[in-house]
Amino acid sequence: MLNYGLVGLGNLGEKIARNLLKKNFTVKVYDKDQEKVNKLTKIGAISSLSTADAAVDVDGLITCLPSPKISTEVMTGEKGAIQKMKPGSTWIETSTTDIKDLQLVSKIAEKQNIKTIEAPVTGGVHKAEKGIITVLVGAEKKIFLEHEEAIKAFGGKIFYLGEVGSASVLKVITNMLAFANLIGSIEGLMLAKKAGLDLTTAYHAIQSSSGNSAEFETVAPVILNGSFDTSFSLKLACKDLTLMTSLGEDYKIPMQFTKLIEQMFIDAKTKYGENEWTPNIAKDIESAVGTTIRAPNFPDKMMDYEDVVKYLNKSET
Repeated sequence: MLNYGLVGLGNLGEKIARNLLKKNFTVKVYDKDQEKVNKLTKIGAISSLSTADAAVDVDGLITCLPSPKISTEVMTGEKGAIQKMKPGSTWIETSTTDIKDLQLVSKIAEKQNIKTIEAPVTGGVHKAEKGIITVLVGAEKKIFLEHEEAIKAFGGKIFYLGEVGSASVLKVITNMLAFANLIGSIEGLMLAKKAGLDLTTAYHAIQSSSGNSAEFETVAPVILNGSFDTSFSLKLACKDLTLMTSLGEDYKIPMQFTKLIEQMFIDAKTKYGENEWTPNIAKDIESAVGTTIRAPNFPDKMMDYEDVVKYLNKSET
């Protein structure tokens, strides 16, 4: 069985590590927050002293980091991981990153006989926790197959898309669509509220309609609850939307809708703070209308629709 290092124990990275450990992979972990490392060592992870330490003597180094700049620095900086990785090993990038930065680091790694797999994940932290999050893969097919079992350990549906760079493009697209659905969900629920509809009934009806989306059925509950907890920050949303508009410029595609969404999130980040969760953008319309979008008994964490139904039924009994 192959062994792995993992750098970045945020909302997604920590769950990737846990699921690898559940499948009995050896995992060395590193994060600037030692407390996050300590939690994982209690269930079998090996603590690393640095990024470079996590890269030593592993078959694959997994990175799950908040920005392309940080990923690039972690891999190629003065104390970068590439310098410590053994020849023939593989860098597995699960972050949402910039295709140009990814390909640049991949070329640097290739000169050291280190291969690259991009494997960004999508679907929400609730799926990551269960090990069923969707994984988008860009890599040489042979290299992907070498690490497929590890990717299956933390992923559900896995889509092989082709060469390095292909998965980064699709990941940015999926995130943009999620943000668009979030704004539509907020505006739709507010209209239902002002029209005097019962929001719980409206939620179930929309979920059963042509207007449903994965974003609506998992994020609407935390809006209706008021927690807004998607474990995904406004800062990250703005980063991803900028990546999307940049790709549009590269391919000479008008991105009027995406630019509008991007500006809405930039404004929300400025008003409410970059580390606040994405549904805080609802505060704009709530402030303008003078009322909130709330309904009783909804969960404060994201979950799939079937689990939302169970949660509501349990709360009502």
